[in-house]
Amino acid sequence: MLANRSNGESGLIWIYWMDPFIIPAAKRHLMTHPKIFVPAALVVLIGFSLALAKNGQPSTSTSPLPPGRSMTQAAKDFVGTLNEDQKKTTVYAYDAKERTGWHFIPKDKRKGLQIKHMNEKQRAAAEILLKTCLSKAGYKKAKTIMQLEGLLLAVEKGRGAIRDTERYYYTIFGEPGEDSKWGLSIEGHHLSLNFVVDNNKLVSVSPSFFAANPAIVKTDIYDKIAKGTRVLAAEERLGFKLVNALDESQQGKAIFAEKAPKEIRAAGEAQPPQEEAIGIAGSELKAEQMAILKKLVGAYAGNFPKPVGKKKLAAIEKQGWDKVKFAWGGAKKPGVGHYYRIQGATFLIEFVNTQPDTQGNPANHIHCVWRDPNGDFAIEIEK
Repeated sequence: MLANRSNGESGLIWIYWMDPFIIPAAKRHLMTHPKIFVPAALVVLIGFSLALAKNGQPSTSTSPLPPGRSMTQAAKDFVGTLNEDQKKTTVYAYDAKERTGWHFIPKDKRKGLQIKHMNEKQRAAAEILLKTCLSKAGYKKAKTIMQLEGLLLAVEKGRGAIRDTERYYYTIFGEPGEDSKWGLSIEGHHLSLNFVVDNNKLVSVSPSFFAANPAIVKTDIYDKIAKGTRVLAAEERLGFKLVNALDESQQGKAIFAEKAPKEIRAAGEAQPPQEEAIGIAGSELKAEQMAILKKLVGAYAGNFPKPVGKKKLAAIEKQGWDKVKFAWGGAKKPGVGHYYRIQGATFLIEFVNTQPDTQGNPANHIHCVWRDPNGDFAIEIEK
């Protein structure tokens, strides 16, 4: 029972459990040897706490584990909850072809174990695994995207099982371990998260896809999603802010199409497109425009665990923000189809909002993705 509690709770539970033994003795010794009892009691409690830590129980340390180590432990714990049949569904060889198969559209079948088919213990372990993969902000986005399926079901009514908040799948590739290379997929409609951990280090986080339908919730028909909810607010607002901060000459370089593309490129493909970056270079931006660009890229990097997000931004800094390019297609105001692309040597971001939401509101349905132009799924692209 102690292993499932926080340190403070564990200590209180232990003292409560020992109460019938401690209290009578405490009263006797406190009355007869008050100067000796209090220090001795402290020594006993400290010794017991150290013993708990030594034996694998929660220690008093609050230092978080590095993301790769946290993910490895969480994945091992998750796999440990599965029965043999579930393992056949959930755990694949690392080099299985399914590892690089991803998509965000509604599908009748997907690889992995569906949340709907997990028991409570497995759901709890899966939840912890999801939390270790993402930052608090990224986790909140992922959970809200899942909840939006309930809203779609309430509005559409006739779609049935295809709209389901529990229709998200977990798949492990390889054997999670301290000295192994393994992969993870967490996927369903409008969410595709893909990771690779090698020797306890998180080495790949792409493709990382988030989407929202509706982008802005305009109904209160579903009580679990408040009207006005906007999952990918920063990704859209900062995009508009940047393109509209450009002067006419700069917009001439940034805007490549009057009409937005219908979809992100290479959706569902194992590797990102290899086209040259287009748009306006960071070297041509003013300081206040560059600040917006950095915030916009940070909204994506901020979905990953903090150390990973910082590392992604540091890599961009090393290559030079002046070499990053920003391209825009479509309208420069909400409610009409719009698209942007941000590309540097180490990352590629695409955002599109052209589709109506499920109630017919125009351009209220976002798809956006973070990819690695050098190779997704920790598979290097030969150039």
